[in-house]
This record gives sequence, structure tokens and C-alpha cells, in this order.
Amino acid sequence: MLAASSLSAKDKPDYQTGVLDRMDSTACGYAEKNNKTLAGEILGTDSQHKQTQQTLCQEYVLKGEHITYRIRPRDDKHPALLPIGETAEFRIHKDKLLLRVPEADGKEREYIVVSMTPRTDTEAAEARPASAQPQR
Repeated sequence: MLAASSLSAKDKPDYQTGVLDRMDSTACGYAEKNNKTLAGEILGTDSQHKQTQQTLCQEYVLKGEHITYRIRPRDDKHPALLPIGETAEFRIHKDKLLLRVPEADGKEREYIVVSMTPRTDTEAAEARPASAQPQR
């Protein structure tokens, strides 16, 4: 009886739905590479030049029901490529957005929320009187 009550206490998390609108590549830092070698260090012939290369990160636009999110994967080394135009399920837990795409592999992945903006296109549709809305 106690086991049954503890299972009901751990309900499945509530997911919101949204659409993955687009993916952009954004600058998210620099990768540095030293030109030092062991022989050059010993002989003193290595120069102190460093090669720097700008790194790019995937940034997705996720349109929820009332808010548009710009998100980046938390795992920079092995980010999953998400299908654009597909419906995604997401929830916000503590300081991260947990997202899964059922049509893809269905795995829940962690994302960082870069920005949130309210959707104005849904407010305009709701504010329009029913007679002014297009008929199907």
C-alpha cells in the first residue's frame, strides 16, 4: 500500500509543446592552440604564437504557445542536431530547459535558455474578434 502511494507521488513531468522554428550558428567563444613543441621548448626555438579560432554553437528558436525561446545545447562537444519544423516537448527545471523531440529519438536533452520573448503573433490572433478570423 505504501509503494502504491509513493508511485502516485512521482507523477510524470508536465511538458509544454512548441515548434523548432530554425537553427542558427552563433559565435560562442574561441579555441586556442599553442605552437609549442617539446624540442622547441628545450632548444628555445619555439615562438610564443597561438592560433585562435572562433568556435560556433548551435542556437535554436523554439516557439512555445506564448513565448519564443532561443536555446543552446549544454553539451558543446557532442550537440544533437534537432529537426527543424518538428513539434518538440519541453519543460523548465531549475536553471535549464529539458527538451525532447518524439518524432526523432525521443531523448530528453538539456539546453541553456539564451533569451525569452513573448509571442505577439498569438496575442493578435486571440484579440481579433471571431467574425474577423479567417474561415476554413
